[in-house]
Amino acid sequence: MAQSEVFRRLNAHFNVDISKQNERWCSLWDAGDFLPWDRGRANLGLQYLLLHRPDILGLPFGDGQDGEPGMKKTALVPGCGRGYDVFLLARFGFHATGLDVSKTALEKCVEYAQDHPDECGGKWDFTAGDFFAPEFSKGYDLIYDYTFLSALPPALRPAWALRMSQLLHTNGILICVEFPSTKDPASGGPPWALPPNVYEAHLARPGIELPYKKDGTLDMEALEPELPGGFERVLHLKPEETPDGRWGTDWVSVWKRRST
Repeated sequence: MAQSEVFRRLNAHFNVDISKQNERWCSLWDAGDFLPWDRGRANLGLQYLLLHRPDILGLPFGDGQDGEPGMKKTALVPGCGRGYDVFLLARFGFHATGLDVSKTALEKCVEYAQDHPDECGGKWDFTAGDFFAPEFSKGYDLIYDYTFLSALPPALRPAWALRMSQLLHTNGILICVEFPSTKDPASGGPPWALPPNVYEAHLARPGIELPYKKDGTLDMEALEPELPGGFERVLHLKPEETPDGRWGTDWVSVWKRRST
């Protein structure tokens, strides 16, 4: 199916109120015949970081704030889908948790682990729930976002950045694979256009409503000052390998809480 047709079908399916978005994601997983985001493998950008940039990510064990020295560090993948990235993080030594609103998606995660035991070693678990729900409040050493922010209506971006700041430990790391970075912001979504400046602006100002122009781009000249508790980008690169069809367009960014 052509990418333009995929975008058209997704736009039509999610042309509903924000309060009904979760139901629409669940219905796609329940039907199982239109899952264009499911590439059948872990993201190669994340794999590149884990393999080549331990200087940025650190070791997956040690003085994790969630346990004693030497224990596995914890990682969260919101909107985990079939769990490929959860299993990848677990293989690299993290205690990885996948979160998704779809119970059907999480059933598929368990099925995948049963069918591919060699790929699904390590410590992992899955939770059904809403990323924005207050009862979901455990802290993590690492959070990984790929196609999660792009699935959210732009009105939820301030809340997304705030939740990241609430769920990530003080010395934790946030990894974002920035997709789709070259899509026209006026074309709607999901996936919603996410050029790098959207991540930079919102993560530097968690919870703050930011000004957007009529064409869907950020009004950079009208931004408020960055917040003391916001994030700063410590790495920004285009990995040597990205998923099929997006070679050379996705960016990978790594974020840490700004020093005060």
